[in-house]
Amino acid sequence: MTTFDWKEGTKKFYTYQKESIVGGLTHFTAEEIAKARRYAIATPPTDLDPRIEALVHDLIGRVADKWTMMVLEVLAEHGELRFTRLSELVGGISQKMLTQTLRHMERDGLLVRTVFPVVPPKVEYRLTGLGLSLGSAFCGVWVWAAENLHQVDQARQAFDGKAV
Repeated sequence: MTTFDWKEGTKKFYTYQKESIVGGLTHFTAEEIAKARRYAIATPPTDLDPRIEALVHDLIGRVADKWTMMVLEVLAEHGELRFTRLSELVGGISQKMLTQTLRHMERDGLLVRTVFPVVPPKVEYRLTGLGLSLGSAFCGVWVWAAENLHQVDQARQAFDGKAV
């Protein structure tokens, strides 16, 4: 059975599917899940290029931003979108924040901005292969959450049950 999260005070009905591990993670293909598991168990080499370390820290900072992850999710689900439609689907984001997020994602090569020479101007955004692969890499978080949901719930209940 699939349920959905509703975050109070927002316009967006979050479409993050919560399913048991038995039901599977239908949002991701078996190939994406396998790739995410390979990323998760891989150990970085000890002679790591400092540029890679800098890129990882930069990208973690970028994708830790909730707007980047939400834009990534919306574009992965809907394909190519215009700014206004993207703004509607990423509920709660201001025009300024969406513009900044899209610029950062474009700079990092995660999406492509296409401007059509028409009046009024038409601009569309779509994920690149790099953007799609980043989404696949974060599939590992979904796999981890599905496998550890009960343990996290138990830990939270134990913590909440303690006298403060």
